[in-house]
Amino acid sequence: MSEKEIILTKEGLKKLEDELEHLKSVRRKEVASRIKQAIEFGDITENSEYEDAKNEQAFVEGRILCLEKTLRNARLIEDDDIHTDVVSLGSRVRLLDIATGKEITFTVVASAESDPKQSKISDESPVGRAIIGKPINSEVEVAVPAGTKTYRIVSIEK
Repeated sequence: MSEKEIILTKEGLKKLEDELEHLKSVRRKEVASRIKQAIEFGDITENSEYEDAKNEQAFVEGRILCLEKTLRNARLIEDDDIHTDVVSLGSRVRLLDIATGKEITFTVVASAESDPKQSKISDESPVGRAIIGKPINSEVEVAVPAGTKTYRIVSIEK
C-alpha cells in the first residue's frame, strides 16, 4: 500500500523539521530524565510520576514517528505550483461572506500544516474543499453546523 503524498510549503516543511529536531534532541532527554528521577523515588508500581513520564515518552515517540512519516512522504510546493487564476495549495485567498459582508483572508495548505490561528486552512476542510480549483468571483456554498454559508472569492495571490 503506497503512502499518501503530503504537499508542504517551505515554511511548513521547516516548521515540521524544527519540531522533529526539538523532539529528538530536547524532549527525549527531558523525558528520560523524568523517568530516571521517578525511578529514584522507589517502587514504580504505584508511582504516578513514573506513569506520567512513561506516558509522555510514548507521546513523544509517537509524534516523532508521525513527523518522520510525514517528512518521508512530503513534496515541497514550489512557487510555480501556486496559481493566481484558480485556488490551489499555497494560494492566499480573500473571501467575502455574502450574508455578513465580512472578508476573511487565509492560505490554503495541506492538512499537515493547517493552523487556523495562523490563517492557514486545510484543503480538506469544508471551506478548502469548496474553493479549491475555483476562480476569482466564484461563489461557493459551504455546509456549516448552523446551515450553509455562501462566500465569494475576492482575490487569489501567491
